[in-house]
Amino acid sequence: MITAPLPEFLPALPEIVLLIISLGLLVFGVMSKKPAMNLIVSLAQLTLLLILAIILFSPKTRHITFYGLFISDAFSVFIKILILTGGSIVLTISKKSLPQEGIKQFEYPILILFSILGMMIMASAYDLLTLFVGLELQSLSLYIIVTLQRDNLKSSESGLKYFILGALATGLLLYGCSLVYGFTGTTNFSILERIFKGSQDLNNQTNSIGALVGVVFIIAGMAFKISLAPFHMWTPDVYEGTPTSITTFLATVPKIAAFALLARLLTDPFYELTPQWSYILAGLSIASMVLGTFSALYQQNIKRLIAYSAISNMGYALMGLSAGNENGLRSSLIYLFLYMLMTLGIFACLLNMSQRGQEITTLKDLNGIGRIYPGTAFILSFMLFSMAGIPPLPGFFAKLSVLQAVIFVDAYAIAIIGAVVSVIAAAYYLFLIKAMLMEEAVVTFARPHKKHDRSMELVLGGIVIIMVLFFVKPAIFINWTRTAATSLFYLD
Repeated sequence: MITAPLPEFLPALPEIVLLIISLGLLVFGVMSKKPAMNLIVSLAQLTLLLILAIILFSPKTRHITFYGLFISDAFSVFIKILILTGGSIVLTISKKSLPQEGIKQFEYPILILFSILGMMIMASAYDLLTLFVGLELQSLSLYIIVTLQRDNLKSSESGLKYFILGALATGLLLYGCSLVYGFTGTTNFSILERIFKGSQDLNNQTNSIGALVGVVFIIAGMAFKISLAPFHMWTPDVYEGTPTSITTFLATVPKIAAFALLARLLTDPFYELTPQWSYILAGLSIASMVLGTFSALYQQNIKRLIAYSAISNMGYALMGLSAGNENGLRSSLIYLFLYMLMTLGIFACLLNMSQRGQEITTLKDLNGIGRIYPGTAFILSFMLFSMAGIPPLPGFFAKLSVLQAVIFVDAYAIAIIGAVVSVIAAAYYLFLIKAMLMEEAVVTFARPHKKHDRSMELVLGGIVIIMVLFFVKPAIFINWTRTAATSLFYLD
């Protein structure tokens, strides 16, 4: 009897440890008569920091294990660091807001851990089967998180929309995977790469076209996860209907993981199809930038405005990837890194004011807020100016980087559209800043009646310091993203 050798477990140690601790916390919560929410949130935070430490001190060499299903390389390490950092920040800034927002279920932080586990698997997926397992683990956790406020009609409605449209996107993705498998006979990324390179020819031209159609369906399914137009329909409603703490998570970490998975798919197994998929990505990028920007101009609800802004920003990130080369991917990673920081900073400011007794839901609620919360208003303005791409702030360099990437491959049309849309998009960010600093208050503000949240201040301070450091020493971050991008173009 022939038995297969055991796979190497060390490359997947972070995922294994996270799974064991998450299951342990779930058992602890179920067995406890009255599980303390703060305790479980704190344990979840410590868990993410532990996993982050394991990744930072693990070997950075490229490993493929579990019989070709799982890969660990510089790209996956980069993405996992972003995911774990973003998840830790979300738990930190939302810890004191959860009871206030009606989220008392101890499962919340545990579901966050399970969704992050799915995202980490997505970052290391090296087979279409691993891709699906990681994606569904993330998605199912998010469906539950979105509907935790069961007594809230808006929350239930947004959760139902998210689930139904998510199921449709999963169907598109699975259909695409089945086409690729049916016409190539494999789901492994390495073998798919060799097939499309021509070292193993497809049987005939029909098989080649069939596999290409499968790739299109896979891109469509992933576009939903990243909130790209025209697959963005769920985003504004879900952002508006969920508590701010959950919206903060949805707007940042899952997008990083989904974008990373799309990048690995297109630049590894399907790299030889770059002439075909680059046009699809360019179209999705233009549609997202234009639709997101012009829709945001008319929004009065802050969460809906941020939702359309996110659609536009994902279009910019996709612009770099559409270049189809290492430089374009590097620019997209820089953009994603700064987008996550800026978005977390914006939501941290909103949560800070909410925790201190000032609920912010519409643009009018921001009128005159700078007189009551000058420090928070200053940081929020800094984040908004950067998101608008005002030089010399980091957001400007992020947009400049993706524009340079497409100009380098002579894609002048998308570069011009991106530059014009960026100027228009600055308007709605300036609307928010004008309301905070220049408008008279339409309501009488209650003076802050709660103490400062030191953890919130540390997070906001840390985000600002990293963004300033990016401006002062950009080479640190650029070299980091270059290493990650280079590893994804590794040739077997």
